[in-house]
Amino acid sequence: MNETRGGPFRFGFVGAGWIAHRALAPAVHASTGAVLQAAAARDAERAATLEPAGRCYTDYRDLLADPDVDVVYLSLSNDLHHRWTLAALAAGKHVLCEKPLGLNLAQVTEMHDAARAADRLLVEAFWYRWHPRTRRLEELIRTGTLGPIRELEADFSFPGADQPAMAGNYRLDPGRGGGALYDVGCYTISAAHLALGPDLVVEQAEAVFGPSGVDLAATVRLSAGSSAPGQDSTGRGAVAVARCGIAVPERQALSVTGEAARVDFTLGEAFTTWQQPCELTITGPDGTVQVERFAPVDAYRLMVESVAAAVRGRPGFMIEPEFSLAVSGTLDAARAAMTTLPGRPRAP
Repeated sequence: MNETRGGPFRFGFVGAGWIAHRALAPAVHASTGAVLQAAAARDAERAATLEPAGRCYTDYRDLLADPDVDVVYLSLSNDLHHRWTLAALAAGKHVLCEKPLGLNLAQVTEMHDAARAADRLLVEAFWYRWHPRTRRLEELIRTGTLGPIRELEADFSFPGADQPAMAGNYRLDPGRGGGALYDVGCYTISAAHLALGPDLVVEQAEAVFGPSGVDLAATVRLSAGSSAPGQDSTGRGAVAVARCGIAVPERQALSVTGEAARVDFTLGEAFTTWQQPCELTITGPDGTVQVERFAPVDAYRLMVESVAAAVRGRPGFMIEPEFSLAVSGTLDAARAAMTTLPGRPRAP
């Protein structure tokens, strides 16, 4: 996988939607060692607004065949991630794919198997994982500063589903990977895995479903397996509550409680702080409070630069395939639990 070709690492964008325009294209343009080489969208003029250095395409396959593209960034609707990731890998491209990587564990497994067989990099674009505040939380957990972890609470919701602008959006279409769990629940479930390890058991999942059949809001209660950072002094295993919604009041929160200290993401959204100052607060068992402040940063750019570095064999943070596989498996279990709960689904 190590590539030593000189010059900037060349990205090709498949999809030119809101996130590509707002965040990823500016991140690539601002990055050191990367260039937005080509873009593909159903509308060539829309692709051109991403300002690629090279060509614009209306057929995704033409971009995949472009010899000047090293890595493909996929920002299509959720149901298309699997198909076009496999196509990009078969074309010899590395892939940075928006979350959720696939619609189920079987898809994600096939995608990573294909990446391994092609000796290409496949990265799920959980950009919040590159933010220095998130990296600091991981350090606090890894070094045992918090002590054995007891619990995690994560929330990510917004009230968009009932707005006119969402009419026809894939988030409201179950056939296109819509629903709160896929859209923002993947963040809260991923946070649970970040803190508690790969082995999580879904103890309960509750959801409210909309007219189209997608989950508009959900709460998933989890317990940790033997891989968790530890147990508390009573021998109780760690637990997590992950809440999400696309039709409920806006809320983002993340807290991790250990025997020795508790961490809360305070100033700044827990998952989408972007080019803004933010804080995390560490509270000791005696009530002492320590606030750590983080300067504004573009975590999208950090992600882009890390992907470019990883392909060249340089050190840096990267989301491992095992993490994406674990998150996908838990999302599968949560969705299965929602369909089997007795009685009427209720709001989180």
